[in-house]
Amino acid sequence: MEAVELPTTTKPPTNPKKLTLLPLIFLIYFEVAGGPYGEEPAVKAAGPLLALIGFLVFPFIWSIPEALVTAELSTAYPGNGGFVIWAQQAFGPFWGSLMGTWKFLCVVINIATFPILCVEYLEKLFPVLESGWPRYVTILAFIIILAIINYIGLTIVGYVAVILALISISPFVVMTCFAIPKIRPGRWIGLGQKGVKKDWSLYFNTLFWNLNFWDNVSTLAGEVENPHKTFPKALLVAVIFTCLSYLIPLFAVTGSVAVDQSLWETGFHAEAAKIIAGNWLKIWIEIGAVLSAIGLFQAQLSSSSYQILGMAEIGVLPKIFAYRSKKFNTPLLGILVSTGIVLAVSYLDLEVIIAAANFLYSLGMLLEFASFVWLRRKFPELRRPYKVPMGLVGLVLMCLIPSAFLLFVMSIARKMVYLISGVLTAVGIVWFFFIKLCRAKRLCQFNSNQFQEDQY
Repeated sequence: MEAVELPTTTKPPTNPKKLTLLPLIFLIYFEVAGGPYGEEPAVKAAGPLLALIGFLVFPFIWSIPEALVTAELSTAYPGNGGFVIWAQQAFGPFWGSLMGTWKFLCVVINIATFPILCVEYLEKLFPVLESGWPRYVTILAFIIILAIINYIGLTIVGYVAVILALISISPFVVMTCFAIPKIRPGRWIGLGQKGVKKDWSLYFNTLFWNLNFWDNVSTLAGEVENPHKTFPKALLVAVIFTCLSYLIPLFAVTGSVAVDQSLWETGFHAEAAKIIAGNWLKIWIEIGAVLSAIGLFQAQLSSSSYQILGMAEIGVLPKIFAYRSKKFNTPLLGILVSTGIVLAVSYLDLEVIIAAANFLYSLGMLLEFASFVWLRRKFPELRRPYKVPMGLVGLVLMCLIPSAFLLFVMSIARKMVYLISGVLTAVGIVWFFFIKLCRAKRLCQFNSNQFQEDQY
């Protein structure tokens, strides 16, 4: 059986501006991390030693396998749509569509948290933003302005990501330098305060939340210059940079600051900066947090909008969703749909919904690992410009450890998370059959390829 080539673009422009290595590295960085903001609850949950071990070990059992899967499959199928294409090629249109639903929903829900995070940091400087119409208008303005930047072009977003990353990580470099003389290595081996129970759910969810979404960049594969060479290099550098951006500040702060374990909430790094160097550094880190949230928003909005475009290019969605702006060559409808859902979700209580988004992401990743292994078995002769240097048994073992972790994360979810995830999955299944009906009745125009014609 031979692999079927899928279209990478609907109508390529004459001189498209493609993503090069440097902006791609920082787009991946913002798809995943955006800096050490948000790593602090790991210390609260399990103490300094286990937090440090977690951020040292977790990349090897989760980040690196996911990055390797992304590198191989993005170069084998260098088209927009990424993981949707992989699941469709492995198991057929139904699973490709369901993968698209799971991944899209979890990403747009995740995106909705970033404007809120921006406002929560800004309200420390401007208390008027704590509630009421100033807060809501500020969130709305953030979303609209950043969506417009996305519309202007992916290349612009990529270079903005470079600038935002350098500015947002710089205060942590300064804080680390100030912290070095104050470090007491014995603090690193602390297992937490006596009488404080370990919160394993918070611990693992913190690690998971801060080190996932490596595959999001695959939905931009059709926009990358020479993806066969660029993707593996960008992922390698991004993994190293991301891990260091978490570990170095965590070593610096846990080694130099002795405070009650309960204070290690999200945002504690800013308080630690004040203790280490003064209020000026605290303000700098809070500004960096806002810039980091902007970078995360931009990168993930790009991913979700190009996912919609890619799904239309391979016929999973109606052809109209593949429409690009004539002026900027960006996925106009993808940006509008993603932004509209983000606007709706931004004003909801996000705690349980975010947990459900993590659950959907876990389902999608289990399907992604299965697709990766099955494609190696199904299409052993498929051209893979980058290939994970393992046989089938090795690949299965590589994917088993992160898959076991996904199942563990799903097993500790609350009943409400199961309910919401089940409802959203049901919506995705209904959506697939609705699209199938539209195709059969010719209610919409679809792009087609031989693979889909054989399956429908």
